[in-house]
Parts: sequence; structure tokens; C-alpha cells
Amino acid sequence: MNYRHAFHAGNFADCMKHALLAWLLRAMMRKSTPLFVLDTHAGRGQYDLTDTPAQRTGEAERGIQRLLRDPRPALFHYLDLVRSLGLYPGSPNLIRALLRPGDRLACCELHPEDAEALRQLFHRDEQVSVHRRDAWEALGALLPPKEKRGLVLIDGPFEEPDEFTRLANGLIAGHRRFGNGVFVAWYPIKHRAPVRAFHTAMKDSGIRDIVAVELLLREPLDPGRLNGCGLLVINPPYQFEAGADALLEALLPILGDREAGEALVVSRISDE
Repeated sequence: MNYRHAFHAGNFADCMKHALLAWLLRAMMRKSTPLFVLDTHAGRGQYDLTDTPAQRTGEAERGIQRLLRDPRPALFHYLDLVRSLGLYPGSPNLIRALLRPGDRLACCELHPEDAEALRQLFHRDEQVSVHRRDAWEALGALLPPKEKRGLVLIDGPFEEPDEFTRLANGLIAGHRRFGNGVFVAWYPIKHRAPVRAFHTAMKDSGIRDIVAVELLLREPLDPGRLNGCGLLVINPPYQFEAGADALLEALLPILGDREAGEALVVSRISDE
């Protein structure tokens, strides 16, 4: 609960996650039936990149600010959303901007200050509910949704050494309750061993139709450094792999620093 995303808002990992999230939501909204979205680690919802936390790390300057200065066509929709929302949008604000009448968003945040900021942001918004509750408990309490269609975003802080195990267990438990839901899980890539174990656990779970999308800025050899990040997606919408590849191809030249080992990966963990 010590993690505060304000220090990292708008960094390369945020840009990758949010660009893919926007693509996924737009793809799911091709169907007219109502959609439920659960954001399990919601944060504050929006961030002032001129404020002290963001300025202290400078991560946004090497992330979203680069993309805004040099926009690529594949990223136009995501960047238009960022510009239109004013303060840099966290996932709750980004999701809310894409919701149609009849869709619904549930945000969970355990940190008391961030949960209160979320409540103020969505005050009297009938399409958004804010819960100050544990993310893993929420997967059992809020799934399956009444809408029968939905996306679950899990974007944990990865502060503890067992976070990959907790993530795998949470995905398996959530999928057991909501088998046709689209699950989207962000994870850091510092070195390869924890990621390989996570992918193996998901493959061994028996869940079908799992795709991993990864953006590596450098070879993941230094476990003390965030060398890249990934999204694991269960039940991805039609043509997700091609869409993700196009987005990563647009992101990498801008966000990378030309270090050895830069790569992007779209791989299928489990077949349909």
C-alpha cells in the first residue's frame, strides 16, 4: 500500500499499457451490448505531470511527452484521448472517457488518499463506482458482472517478491468466476526468470486463449532496473495480436533509447 503511481505516471510502461487498453476497449465496443470494466488497482485516476512527484522522477518526460512531440499514426487515438482529458489520465479516467451509455466501471483502490481522490473525481457519476478494497478480494466479490461481458484490468504495484504468484492466482480465480471475460494483467520485466515462471503457471492453468505482449527497452539482465514490461491478455478480442504489434512498432522507436536488446514481442501462451 506504500506504492504511489504519481511518481511513475506517464512513463513508458504507462504508455504501452494505456495504448493497448484503449485498443482493447474499442474492439470490445464493436458489439452494442453493455460492457462492465473492473480496474483492480485504480490509483488516483488522473495525474498532474507538472507536480512534484512526476517532476522528481522525470519518467513522463521520457514517456508520454516524447509520444506527444512525435506522434505516430497508430497512436493517434490514444494520444487524442490524453490531450482531450487535460491532466494525464490514469486507467480509470481513460476507461471512463471511452464508456458508452449503459456501460459501467468499478474502480478498486486500497490507498486511502488515492481512493478519496477517485471518489472526488467520479462524484455523482452513475456509471462509475469506487471501492476502497483489496484488489484480490474484489475479483471474488465483483465477478461475474450482471452485464455478462467485461474487461478486468489488473495493474499491481509489484512491491513484494511474490507478486507474480499472486497475479497468477488472481487471474486463475477471476477466470473461474468469469470465464468469458477479457482479463488484462500488467507486469514488469526486470529479468527473465520470474516472467518465464509466470507464463508457465498460466499455461499450466488450463486457461485457453492467452496472449503475452511485451515491450523491452533493453536486454532484461539487470534485476534492479525496469528493462521492459508486458501485458498478459486472456480472451483477447479478434485481431488483437495484429493490433498490438502495430502499437508496439509505433511505441518502440520513440520510447527506446537505442540500447542493445530493444525488442517487442507478441506471443501466444495458450491456444484457443
